[in-house]
Amino acid sequence: MGGRVTGVRAVGAEASRNGAGPPAPTGRVSIGMLGGTFDPIHLGHLALARAARSNVGLDEIVFVPAARPPHKLGRPISPANDRLAMVELAVEGEPATSVSRIELDRSGPSYTVDTVAAMLDEAAREDREIDVTVILSAESFADLPDWHAADRLVELATIAVAPRPGHPLPDPTTLADKLPGLIGRLIVINDTLPDISASAIRARVAAGRPIDHLVPPRVAAYIEEHHLYRDPSTRKDSQ
Repeated sequence: MGGRVTGVRAVGAEASRNGAGPPAPTGRVSIGMLGGTFDPIHLGHLALARAARSNVGLDEIVFVPAARPPHKLGRPISPANDRLAMVELAVEGEPATSVSRIELDRSGPSYTVDTVAAMLDEAAREDREIDVTVILSAESFADLPDWHAADRLVELATIAVAPRPGHPLPDPTTLADKLPGLIGRLIVINDTLPDISASAIRARVAAGRPIDHLVPPRVAAYIEEHHLYRDPSTRKDSQ
């Protein structure tokens, strides 16, 4: 990440050596939201969720499959029911982890800021106090200033980001020039995450190559049983 950036909290292996760590409990429930297309969900997603849960001090992790990712409008993605099913299979047995249909049941593009606002509104109606942390990979974080209502998003939620091989963390101060308020709402996870991409998995399936080392076993079985990614030209939009 270059030099030290004031207001950015770093957690993980390096931070632990420096005496830093997860924040002390406050009585509020801290929820980590990990959204994405999950086409398919893979071991990199699970590693990111585990790193965030253990290093950021999150009480819960919620995976949120997107119905219509704004950055993929017009591009073919697998049906929502298949992507949801794979996420549910992948997180079964993961502690304090759940899957939400909130974006699948909402019309229109799946904007993260709308999802965070809805989570906060629901908690308020139920008289619960929650803090939401949006968990991102370095690639997504680089585009954050261009997200829909990004300034509002960093008002509502903390942003936790983790780099992975080939995708270093962009300079937060550069992004903060475009997105005031980001510094102070950002946590950098220093754990090393596996270099896995959904597009590479789809390509391997189409080529008849194994993916057992890239996705949970039950997800690999689902892909095989439902003949997903065999012919990229037949893939359908999520709707």
